[in-house]
Amino acid sequence: MRGLSLIVLLLAGCATTPPPVTVPQVAAVAETDPVDSASDAADDPAIWRNPRDPAKSLVIGTDKQAGIHVYDLSGKRLSFTPAARLNNVDLRTVGGRVIVAASDRAEVDAARMSLFVLDTAAARLVPMGRYAVGAGEAYGMCLWSRARDKALFGFVVLKDGRIDQVAIDLSGAQPQVRMVRSMKLGTQSEGCVVDDRTGMLYVAEEDVGLWRFDAEPTAPVTATSIAKVDGTTLVADAEGLALAPAGRIGGYLVVSSQGDNAYTLYRLPGVTYAGRFRIGGGSVDGTSDTDGIELMLGDFGLRFREGLFVAQDGDNAPATQNFKYVDWAAVKRALKLRSK
Repeated sequence: MRGLSLIVLLLAGCATTPPPVTVPQVAAVAETDPVDSASDAADDPAIWRNPRDPAKSLVIGTDKQAGIHVYDLSGKRLSFTPAARLNNVDLRTVGGRVIVAASDRAEVDAARMSLFVLDTAAARLVPMGRYAVGAGEAYGMCLWSRARDKALFGFVVLKDGRIDQVAIDLSGAQPQVRMVRSMKLGTQSEGCVVDDRTGMLYVAEEDVGLWRFDAEPTAPVTATSIAKVDGTTLVADAEGLALAPAGRIGGYLVVSSQGDNAYTLYRLPGVTYAGRFRIGGGSVDGTSDTDGIELMLGDFGLRFREGLFVAQDGDNAPATQNFKYVDWAAVKRALKLRSK
């Protein structure tokens, strides 16, 4: 009986051991000029795709010590706008203008959101103002353009896990920003992204995992857990989030698995694990300790025919931090992803 009991215990132990996860490497195609600030500085990117000439699309990236940069698809810095402690950034096209929003943590006890218009011809940001959100330190930031009426909302993730939703009215001479509701996660959170198709808000609680909210301002504020930090498929900190939409509700949710320098994919709409990859192995150095990521599908010219993935590189030694560009088609090949 003792022998049988021992075998049962050994089998039980084996059953609880997570299977090994194969992590292919995907080479970066290009990298941006390094940010000016040393130490922990580069943080989060956003992508504007030029519909008339995709090869002239732009990437925006924050230097949370100094301001915000605009880069071309070769990684060359085209402009810099000084601003104190901008952290995360997102953009939407509204009424023909490209509106850029950034979480503004210049005052650690008074969260703000900074708004800009992207002058796409000059490749520079024109400030529209700083707007109060709520008490606390602004950390994460994402935008939602509601499908039915194109109303614009911002979500500012406070460092303590609170998420403040604001309505952004751009109809007047100056933007009007109004708080519409707050939600709360238990611990430090930052990365967020909204699926404009479905109105689902996804937020990363760094040491816990991923959560989903209904983005409608009248919806319940309760969160649904969709993926856990398990040390295997997702390793703390869970950081930046991005979407690869397909069809009406399908595609992939991508998250920076910062603790093991990888990127984890979940298949939508059910949020099931779909694979992981790392950036490395090419003529451009790889990434590590990634905070923010962004992904936009579509044709961006010869090097990015199916989409552009941008990831912050936390260790770009001997230079300061920067952002790496990856061909999304290469990720799809490496993970054998289906298109729909």
